[in-house]
Amino acid sequence: MLDELDRKILLMISEDARVPFLEVARACNVSGAAIHQRIQKLTSQGVIKGSQFIINPEKTGYATCAYLGLKMKNPSDIDHVLEGLQELREVVECHYTMSEFDLLVKVYAKDHHHLLSLVQNEIQPLGLVCCKTILSFGSVINRQIPMSHLSDDEMQ
Repeated sequence: MLDELDRKILLMISEDARVPFLEVARACNVSGAAIHQRIQKLTSQGVIKGSQFIINPEKTGYATCAYLGLKMKNPSDIDHVLEGLQELREVVECHYTMSEFDLLVKVYAKDHHHLLSLVQNEIQPLGLVCCKTILSFGSVINRQIPMSHLSDDEMQ
């Protein structure tokens, strides 16, 4: 169970992952060592999954974002399909779904020709019945669950 100090820490680091521990400590009125220990505890509990720099794909040559709904020929081949998707650097997310598709995959491609090649030559041969492609024209909401709105019950 998370206490009030954990919530304050999560709120601050969710707003700015680069905030110095000493600044968090001052805001929470505890020592820097206490913040460090709490963050280690939250990480070991799986509450915090890590931190990273977010790189803009467009600035690195990957201007086309698409979501692919994948339906497998044989659902028992899921491990083979997932291994194949894992090998493709253009695949950045993959989710199991309960819909007409078995998997929802987010990919970045250099352009539409690259996307077509990726789908036809790399993804379809993994053993799919169907691959529905939805192009993204841009992300309008991209955020984590806000920590400031969670109640005590939700933080357990």
